[in-house]
Amino acid sequence: MGALAGSRGMTRFVQTLVSGCRGWLTVAALTLLAILAWRGEADARDLVITDMSQSAEEGEYTASFVLRGKPQTRILRLANPDRVAIDFIDTLSAASIAVPPDNGFVESIRHGLVSSNRYRFIFRLKRQASAAIRTEESPDGQVIILSIQPSDAAPAPVASVETPGAQPDATDSKQNAAKPERKLTIVLDPGHGGIDNGAVSRSGTHEKDINLELAFALRDSLLAKGGVRVVLTREDDTFIPLDARAAAGRRERADLFISIHADSIRQSALRGATVYTLSETASDELSRQVAAAENASDRFAGEEWQKEKPDVFDILLDLTRRETVSFSEHFATSLVHDLATRDIRLINRPKRSAGFKVLKAPDVPSVLVEFGFLSNRQDEKLLQDDAWRKEVAAATADAVMNFFGGTEQGGRRGCTAADECDKSTTKTAIDRPKAD
Repeated sequence: MGALAGSRGMTRFVQTLVSGCRGWLTVAALTLLAILAWRGEADARDLVITDMSQSAEEGEYTASFVLRGKPQTRILRLANPDRVAIDFIDTLSAASIAVPPDNGFVESIRHGLVSSNRYRFIFRLKRQASAAIRTEESPDGQVIILSIQPSDAAPAPVASVETPGAQPDATDSKQNAAKPERKLTIVLDPGHGGIDNGAVSRSGTHEKDINLELAFALRDSLLAKGGVRVVLTREDDTFIPLDARAAAGRRERADLFISIHADSIRQSALRGATVYTLSETASDELSRQVAAAENASDRFAGEEWQKEKPDVFDILLDLTRRETVSFSEHFATSLVHDLATRDIRLINRPKRSAGFKVLKAPDVPSVLVEFGFLSNRQDEKLLQDDAWRKEVAAATADAVMNFFGGTEQGGRRGCTAADECDKSTTKTAIDRPKAD
């Protein structure tokens, strides 16, 4: 909390939220405090939607967002059904959202995180309409007003319109220079490694080796798409604790974290890929067994990695985690569909969930993919086959790009340095001391 203590403005804001609050609003304020302090980034601390109001008059619907700070925003149109969406970049929401008043344009409103750095409001339309946004200054930041009118009453919007956030000081030429858009960041996590072999087949194949080869193949497929930055949690036979893997996704500000595995189970007839997301309780007995096996990796970690986080920490981060899990669920569904259409073999009910430790980063959408079973001889043969690994990696890479294309991923984070986007697009996320 030290990072927040020095901010008088943020302290006043939190005091305003807590003052006179009861029940859920107090929890929301505390949650917001925890998230802001935990992220430890200036933009995430300062950019907050504090209130949202709606009004309806004949011929127009408006939604006004009161913001602390000046975030970058983006308006876009979504089809089937017809919707208007507004994205707030690197912004959190502490606003209470009411049901739309009687009006001729907006049927319903949904909102939440759609990636680790974008908070989106979606307005489902009753009829064809045009939408536009305008900005007004306020003492603490801005008021952004969304206006929806009949199509013939205002010009039709382009697919995506961006408004700049707070502008840099014009006296600083380096700050004033245009910064290139940061690439989509995908963190790949080859499971196990080092003293942790993972599953071992009857013939002696180690899961840790299969996972690394699959990660290399997926990295190459993603980089071939362009516009992607790929980070690996390991690139060699090294053991990494589960918490360190999850932390890598947060540190790299990943848009998506994919943990890569190949399972083993007593029922040797079971084969095919499975996509897992995080849940407090396992969706079924198989998921429970798989999560228990994967979580057991930390038996090789030191005591500092095996300590459980305080329960209050989980409670305070529940709001963000809930939104992140929802995003992860959507991606898992999309990935299962795309793998099936490419004739990649899947188990029955291929989308499952359980309490995987490696998926617990509260603000990074995460999935764990078991690409097959080393306990099945046919799957083992495929997992060892370079051509098959390239095929399944290509299908997974296509699924990633299709998914982010479909969610209008274009408004990604800006680079933190003017030349950052020109640097290598692949790296290892875990920094380890060199051997003496």
